[in-house]
Amino acid sequence: MAKLVLAGEAPLKDVWTVKRFYRSVVTKCSIDRVVAVFTGKANCPHYAKAELLADYLQANLPHFRVHKITQHPDKWEQWLHDICETNGWKHSRSPIIWRELLDRGGKGLLLGGINDFLEYAQHYYGVTSTMLSDEMLAIAEENLQAHIEIEKEEEEIRSLIKPLQIWITSASVPICYQLIPLLANGEVFGMTTEISIHLLDTAQFKEVLCGIVMEAEDMGFPLLRSISQHTEIDKAFIQADVVIVLDDVLLNCEDQPLEYYMREVSEICQVYAHLIEKNAKSDVRVISSGKTFVNLKAMMMMTYGSSIKPENVIAVATSLESAAKAMLARKLNMNATGVKDVIVWGNITGCNYIDLSHAKVYGYESAIWGPANFSRPVLNMIYDSEWIHSEFLSAQSSLNSQVSHCAGMLHAHAVATVLRYWYHGSPPGEIVSVGVLTAGQFCVPEGIVFSMPVRFQNGTWEVMTELEINETTQEVLDRLAHDLIQEKLVALKEIREMLPYGADKITSKEYLRQEMEVLPSGSH
Repeated sequence: MAKLVLAGEAPLKDVWTVKRFYRSVVTKCSIDRVVAVFTGKANCPHYAKAELLADYLQANLPHFRVHKITQHPDKWEQWLHDICETNGWKHSRSPIIWRELLDRGGKGLLLGGINDFLEYAQHYYGVTSTMLSDEMLAIAEENLQAHIEIEKEEEEIRSLIKPLQIWITSASVPICYQLIPLLANGEVFGMTTEISIHLLDTAQFKEVLCGIVMEAEDMGFPLLRSISQHTEIDKAFIQADVVIVLDDVLLNCEDQPLEYYMREVSEICQVYAHLIEKNAKSDVRVISSGKTFVNLKAMMMMTYGSSIKPENVIAVATSLESAAKAMLARKLNMNATGVKDVIVWGNITGCNYIDLSHAKVYGYESAIWGPANFSRPVLNMIYDSEWIHSEFLSAQSSLNSQVSHCAGMLHAHAVATVLRYWYHGSPPGEIVSVGVLTAGQFCVPEGIVFSMPVRFQNGTWEVMTELEINETTQEVLDRLAHDLIQEKLVALKEIREMLPYGADKITSKEYLRQEMEVLPSGSH
């Protein structure tokens, strides 16, 4: 197929009649289809003459088609230079006309300018044009005005489609690298929602950020409007819709006590919270994730950012929840997607309690089968109660360590999952563990970020207070809350050291182990 290219788009004008400008048309034409594509300045009278001749050929010849590309006069010279350089052509005036030989790999065959096209039309089709100069100028002026109006309309349409502004802190970490494709593929925010991603980190990681930006651009995600790197903290979070906080501190308790790192996290969040209040949108959503002090980061964001809506700040517990589900699935020799409603209580990256009392399994292969929504309690399916009380309990204390050493894929998936639920709702009836600001639910003291069961619906979350917990579990929650209260007070420099729970000075992990060891099999 031959494709003839002509730049400059304009409708057929009423000021003249096409038939006046053509003497004759040959009845026989090439069997191969010709697509005419013309490029030219919108106000070029020679382009006006060429495009109308091409329109006539298209209307009268079944195998002749026209494609036009109009350029604004201010952009024409650069556009012409670029197209000629790309194809190895030499041409300096408007219009420029070529045939694209699609059946030969798409390489264009230059025809030339207006005189070359008139000669081409006369030679192959027996058609010519007798348009007068005044008419050419009048149509060229109309073309320019139409081009300006179309550009204005397109710009207005683009301005209405504003992409979500996503900011990611500490963006050089592996979690961010794994997270970007998940955010950009459309599954998180929707297949019609464009996003702009802003990567924030210190200047020492500028080259890393540039590499991530280039790689993301090379992948060509249709919904990724833009991706950029930022190292100037004062300009962070401008017009942010979502802020994902991935900052972690490198713990070395041999050199510094744990309290030192809590105060360090507090100082980082104080800077972020001020900038979010100053630069972000009023309804910005803040996601705390990472490998250390996830609850504390969310807590400090709300403490220092008084205008940030508390319901718009959450800490992600899904990575720990997923690890626990996978452990249960391996025990049951099934896929982890069939394990639901495992609850993570307390401090996501600290002392927590993984509750199996509401956990269920779906699609488990056994003598009893049911429909897709048929489920059975996990604790009823694991007949080895000793495994629950020993192996699973022992593994719980190491799950945090395992999750913290993940390369980033698990954490990235957790952030993407929570964001998808937040924007589109969680599966009906399914429990999701998220760190949120407490308001007395489950008798947990108010004013701390505590991981608990929630559901997402209509763009917000709700704690599932209808779930029942036993007395022993309540005692465990009290202890977990105490640790988080102490963590908060240390971060705010109201106390120097974390105080133990109770006069017996039992450490949190020892206490939790004692409490869980005496739990009946159906309550954890």
